[in-house]
Parts: sequence; C-alpha cells; structure tokens
Amino acid sequence: MPMTPEQRATLEDVTQFIYREARLQDEHQYDAWEALWADDGVYWVPANGNDGDPELVMSIIYDNRSRIALRIRQFHTGKRFAQTPQSRLRRLVSNVEVLQDEGAELNVGCNVLIFENQTRGDVLWAARLDYRLRRNGDSFLMARKKVSIVNNADALYSMAFLV
Repeated sequence: MPMTPEQRATLEDVTQFIYREARLQDEHQYDAWEALWADDGVYWVPANGNDGDPELVMSIIYDNRSRIALRIRQFHTGKRFAQTPQSRLRRLVSNVEVLQDEGAELNVGCNVLIFENQTRGDVLWAARLDYRLRRNGDSFLMARKKVSIVNNADALYSMAFLV
C-alpha cells in the first residue's frame, strides 16, 4: 500500500533523527546523545537472544534514564573511561521503518552495521534497533531503544562504546 504524504514526511523525520543519533554516537558526543532521551527512557541491549524480560534475564545493558546520565557523568570525570584510545566508529543505518504511529509515540525499527577500529583490530557489529520515539516539538525523544546484536548469544569482544 502506498504511503500518504504525511507518512512519507514522518518516515523522513524519523530517518533524520536516527541518522543524527548515529553520528553523535560515532563522534563520541555523549552529552548531545544523552539529550535525545526522554526522562523515562530505557536503553536495552539484550544478551543471549532478542526476547525475554530484561528484569528477569541477563542483559549487556539495561539502563533507565538516570543510569544513562550516570554513565555519561562518570565518563566526564576522567576517572572512569571506556577505552584509551577511543574506538573510531562509523555506523551504516538501513531499512528504517515506522512500524506503528500512535500520534504522540511511534514504534520504529532499522538495521545497523557498526564498524569499529580499535587497537585490537577492526570489528563489525550488526544489530537490529527498535525504538519507541516520542514526539517532541518538531523532533523526537527516545523513550526506549533496544539494540539486538546479531551474535549476542556468542562471547563478545569488550564493547566500550554506545551501541
């Protein structure tokens, strides 16, 4: 079924939001990335598959909004750091879809391939991103982001960057 002009405009706005988020992550602009989150935001990177209740099963990351802010504040102290030198990153985002538009909130999905260059060598990370985006003026805030790494059931390299 063809998209309406309004659906096309929403898809374009969502795509630009996701591209901006990817750029901020690639450039380690953590304060600007943090500003993309809603006050009740949840950031989830499951382990051992894509399903399950993150309250009951192991996760790579399962952070509420205050934990997201704490991670970034700790990074800024200089006493806690993820890695030195920082990975050089580039994300390729594709297959952006608005799965459900409820007016104030949208369920959105896309695929991402992350190229990481670090002293241990180059690593490729492939994942499915599922977002719950909340309209905020002429943009969005992330109410939820789930990052399902394709090989999350395997032993993973140390992930010292935001996915």
